Amino acid sequence: MKEVQIKPAWTFCDERGRQLEPQLFNLLRGVHEFGKLTAAAKQVGISYRHAWNLLNKWTDFFGAELVILQKGKGAWLSPLGEKLLWAEQRVSARLEPQLKNLASELNLEIRKTLEENNPVIRIHASHGYAVALLPEHNDGFQIDLQYMSAVDALASLGRGQCDIAGFHLPVKHLSEALFHTYSQFIKKDHYQVIRFITRQQGLIVAAGNPLGIKGFQDLIREDVTFINREKGSGSRALLDELLCRSAISPEQINGFNAEEFTHSAIAAYVAAGMADTGFGVEAAAARFGLDFIPVEQENYLLVCHQDFLQGLAMERFQAMLAHADFIAAIEALPGYRAEGCGDVIDIDTLWASSDRQASKVV
Repeated sequence: MKEVQIKPAWTFCDERGRQLEPQLFNLLRGVHEFGKLTAAAKQVGISYRHAWNLLNKWTDFFGAELVILQKGKGAWLSPLGEKLLWAEQRVSARLEPQLKNLASELNLEIRKTLEENNPVIRIHASHGYAVALLPEHNDGFQIDLQYMSAVDALASLGRGQCDIAGFHLPVKHLSEALFHTYSQFIKKDHYQVIRFITRQQGLIVAAGNPLGIKGFQDLIREDVTFINREKGSGSRALLDELLCRSAISPEQINGFNAEEFTHSAIAAYVAAGMADTGFGVEAAAARFGLDFIPVEQENYLLVCHQDFLQGLAMERFQAMLAHADFIAAIEALPGYRAEGCGDVIDIDTLWASSDRQASKVV
């Protein structure tokens, strides 16, 4: 199937008007991963000579080395090389939801033009690694996937702007405030909830955890800088609740007001050394080679109208969720489990499964 993919592209321009369109981010990533220019060049699919010439070209452009080579000791990124690599990672992580939303819209319009008549399922959901797998496994139907906050997704479902909404709930520590927010959208007589995945949330820290961070109490240390998720995200709501239960005020945390918009962006921020820790899923930490301190499990759930559950499109969708290939793809994500994926669950059971307590917004 031919699909539109949209990715950010970089162009550098100096004061003399010289421009370079970078082809070396993959090379820098390979050097960072393997510690050898030969292995990095092989991964990128270019010769060692070409890789060497590429690095020399960029060194001349910037007037500084990007990779340091030492005979018998391999290769490693210079401070400039590290900054470039992590800048590219941060940009990709931050823009990923918006670019995928646009790509999904364009692909749907192209398929309509090509008269592909498979049913379309409109999914509005909080961004995540498991949700991103859905368009890769659909068979016999099309997916129009739009990323947005859980509250916005549930509101879209109520307005009839989507067929399925995705949201996530902590397994144990569900605040009364979050329960009230979600329950006003999910009415028992009108909707059905479907199991999707369970994922691990926690503190993302630098490789080797050099500051010895063990939990939330370490966030109030003067030598620890934090990077937060944006207000309105489910991860931010969970973090606020956990901090409240730990009797920790946001004012005690250095960097609490600095925000990023995806789990990947949080991990990229920490990997770049711009913060010592952030709150996110284990899969994001693994993607960037970082350490992870588990804190809370979340159930990521899907909700739809009862009538839609009985249709052909939903029948095919649930079959995809239960398929061995899709389950294997979920289980390959660090910290993710797909137990009961596709099963319909009772809404009263859903609310009863979490330990709720009244809490103020922190």
